[in-house]
Amino acid sequence: MANDKVEDLLKYMGSSPRPDNFDTYWIRALKELDSQSLEYELVPAKFQTSVAECYHLYFTGVGGARIHAKYVKPIQSTGKGPGVALFHGYHSNSGDWFDKVAFASHGITVLAMDCRGQSGLSEDNLCVRGTTLKGHIIRGIDEEDPDRLYYRNVFLDLVQTVRILQSLEQVDPSRIGVHGCSQGGALTLACAALEPTVKLAISVYPFLSDYKKAWEMEAVSSAYEEIAYYFRFMDPVHSRQDDVFDKLGYIDIQNLADRIQAKVIFVTALADSICPPYTQFAAYNKIQSEKELVVYHEYGHEYLPDLSDRVLQAFLKL
Repeated sequence: MANDKVEDLLKYMGSSPRPDNFDTYWIRALKELDSQSLEYELVPAKFQTSVAECYHLYFTGVGGARIHAKYVKPIQSTGKGPGVALFHGYHSNSGDWFDKVAFASHGITVLAMDCRGQSGLSEDNLCVRGTTLKGHIIRGIDEEDPDRLYYRNVFLDLVQTVRILQSLEQVDPSRIGVHGCSQGGALTLACAALEPTVKLAISVYPFLSDYKKAWEMEAVSSAYEEIAYYFRFMDPVHSRQDDVFDKLGYIDIQNLADRIQAKVIFVTALADSICPPYTQFAAYNKIQSEKELVVYHEYGHEYLPDLSDRVLQAFLKL
């Protein structure tokens, strides 16, 4: 994959289907979210610093789930400043306080959301029929109603997180950034697509894109392996293959990408075997807003040098 030419990747427009009612699906989902309260509970964290106040913030997401985010508020601020929502990688959580404090020390308010049922403090109360084998992509795939897909609720939690961030007294709601890597990179794009007030999205080697391509590339040792496991154990003759990929289309970020209005800084690594570059470019190539591509040629799904510095510098311009 490291030898793929960027010119070829820039021509790729994806393999996975887009459901015919995709737009109405998300219009209806966002309408449901509009009825959710922006009220939240704050619990002071044990970790505190001289430059920021640190809290555990809890809110009620769609379906009544209790969602957690780390909230870091700058102590010294004059007027309303920017806010940033951070999203984490697959199976992980919102992480340490340290990087959030780095933003807050520059006057940036941070909310870092835990995804439902992963290794953070957010609750996953979704009860579905069928398997939950190996991961969250396929959670709800055996339900007739695509509203039962796990990531539908997570995507709506992203929007609610940003709306709460915008409601904070010290935050200018027109100066909102979103950022994450891998699953977090996918959630960054999904959030910007579903919440048009986001101004800047910095997405790093995003997951959750072009599921069929990932499966066709036999990415069984990648983040997409649960799709192959699903077919192996639940549908070995692939009688439901078309239905599975059509349903996954509702939660495929490449199908949301053309809704993004924010500026996007899109970071990719050409030696990535976890989230193959073709799947990433399926989303990038459909973004119609202002965008900047940052390519790490010899790197994979790993630490990318100088990236954190670049992210902070970009958010300081919000």
